Amino acid sequence: MAGVLPVFFILAIVIALMTCAAVFTPKGPQQVVIRTAIMLTLASCYLMWMVTYLAQLHPLISPIRTVEAE
Repeated sequence: MAGVLPVFFILAIVIALMTCAAVFTPKGPQQVVIRTAIMLTLASCYLMWMVTYLAQLHPLISPIRTVEAE
């Protein structure tokens, strides 16, 4: 269970950053575009990190160890 804990911890951080992006985006004609770009960037980076982390945690193909006879 400890292997999946960082996934939820980082998710909480990303959700907090998305909330900050929604609250602190400056007012203006492009506010929605800026907010959407920031949130999509954070979501994409989180998904890429999560897939990479879980692929290393549970690989599909296990490494095969070769033993040389002497």
